[in-house]
Amino acid sequence: MWKKVKPRILLSVWILMMGLIIASVPENTTKPYRLTAGQMLDEVKTRTQFLHPDVVADLIIRKDPSLRLIDVRPADEFEKYSLPGAIHIPLDDILNPAWEGIWQQDVYMNVLYSNGTTTANEAWMILRQLGTRNHFVLQGGLNYWVETIMNPDQPPSTSPDEEFARFDFRKAASHALGVGGTIMTEARDTTPVSKPIIIPVNKRKPFREAVPDIS
Repeated sequence: MWKKVKPRILLSVWILMMGLIIASVPENTTKPYRLTAGQMLDEVKTRTQFLHPDVVADLIIRKDPSLRLIDVRPADEFEKYSLPGAIHIPLDDILNPAWEGIWQQDVYMNVLYSNGTTTANEAWMILRQLGTRNHFVLQGGLNYWVETIMNPDQPPSTSPDEEFARFDFRKAASHALGVGGTIMTEARDTTPVSKPIIIPVNKRKPFREAVPDIS
């Protein structure tokens, strides 16, 4: 049934669902939100938080120093498989004050990922509502990563040159990343990177309320 639904309709349904999720978030009595539900919905509709696996793979292979991968899955899944260099911060622990320095910064691109898109996007939504920036979501999660990067399909012989160039990059990337997420060799430079811009932020810590000076 879903195959017959137009992409535009699916996108509208997805935006509506995200709007309902945002509107249903209970009032936070301990940590102040920086964005309203309306502002959050406007950001969700842009979908600019998503990074395609091609972009993330290229950044990993180039060892881009501004890339920071964050696995938000449960610990047992992280231990079985993770992307190269990823750190583990499960979704239910992202508001831990210990991670304030991870979220409130303007040095790294924090790329959140999970098995699919939903869990990582939920983490992104919480962090954006708190006013923090420079967070992104791996489009499609690890499932799409494996499909596009680790096991790419060869395009038909009638495909345009861009499709073959993309396939060549993905095959090279799959060999470069190797088995179990370990970088083994350098992939060929066959595709440009559309790297997000890191936005400067106020260095104040958003997860704690200010304590008045009573001295």
